[in-house]
Amino acid sequence: MKKVLSLLLVALFVVTCFTGCGDKATAGEFFIGATGPLTGDASSYGISVNNGALLAVAEINAAGGLNGIQFKFEMKDDKATAEDAAAGYDSLMDAGMQISIGSVTSGSCKSFASKSETDNLFFITPSASEAAVIEGRDNGFRVCFGDPDQGTLAVKELKAAGYQNIGAIYDTSDSYSSGIFAAFKAEMQAQNMTFKEQSFDNENKKDFSTQVEALKDCDVIFLPIYYTEAGLIAKACVAKGCTAVLFGCDGLDGVADQIDETVTNKISYITPFDVNSTDAVPKAFVDAYKAKYNESPDQFAADGYDAIYAIYNAMKAANITDADIEPSALCEAVKKAITDASFKLDGATGAMTWDASGACTKVPQIVAVN
Repeated sequence: MKKVLSLLLVALFVVTCFTGCGDKATAGEFFIGATGPLTGDASSYGISVNNGALLAVAEINAAGGLNGIQFKFEMKDDKATAEDAAAGYDSLMDAGMQISIGSVTSGSCKSFASKSETDNLFFITPSASEAAVIEGRDNGFRVCFGDPDQGTLAVKELKAAGYQNIGAIYDTSDSYSSGIFAAFKAEMQAQNMTFKEQSFDNENKKDFSTQVEALKDCDVIFLPIYYTEAGLIAKACVAKGCTAVLFGCDGLDGVADQIDETVTNKISYITPFDVNSTDAVPKAFVDAYKAKYNESPDQFAADGYDAIYAIYNAMKAANITDADIEPSALCEAVKKAITDASFKLDGATGAMTWDASGACTKVPQIVAVN
């Protein structure tokens, strides 16, 4: 009797051990992982990307998945820090991540991307736009415009609009802002255009009265920054009587929620996504997003949605049929498929193609906030 009881206890122990290892991806699923700021100052971006990605996965699974295999998606909260992104990466790999949409913000994604090189894990970030995120990494791709692209595009738009008296405010402590500004400055010099610049850093980003006062007489102020600071600058313009047009990049998506009716400055920004588009794919995405989340999507939600579909379509083109495929093997197959001349994704953020650099080619749009 004691021998039988011992055998039963051993069996129970073995079952418990296997159950305890249940953090791994469920057998028969493709596991897409990511990190992003789900809490903190940049949480709007992370939450939007997460929502867009989950919507895409739900649609794909409802349509039968890929070759009958369902997808799983999980985003770890990295609070927009490199340290938490690295920890999130390790946790996801321990759980069985096979492919990824990387991280949401550039600082985090550089950390994530660095670790991904060792494992040869394919990632396509929705929104980390700093050049260094994918530069020199053949396993790294992006859906959004790169920082240099946005700086160059901004000069092109300002020149086309005929602005002469131009100002700019950027964040010296943020790689996204500094990267776009550097490209903007270089292109302005190349075009023999002049401008006045002001800056701030992470320790001084609550009061912009000094910067606005210095640029008070400008016709337009270029803002390669995020929506929270842009909202404060818009309010400072009101206080200082500055009527300049405020023109930014995709980081301004969300600024509409930071201002009220007292702000009369015209605000617009470069983006690949227009929530009011009547084109079939973005309209279908907006309708589905509203139905699921009871709110309109922003560009980051659209980027997250497109990143998942880029992975799905590349895996489909590569005819991936093994749910247990190792990350490195999957990376090689997806890289080959996504950089093929015949591969194109018609996404919520436009028609996209990729080359071996990992950069995305698509057409920008200018969205007016007010």
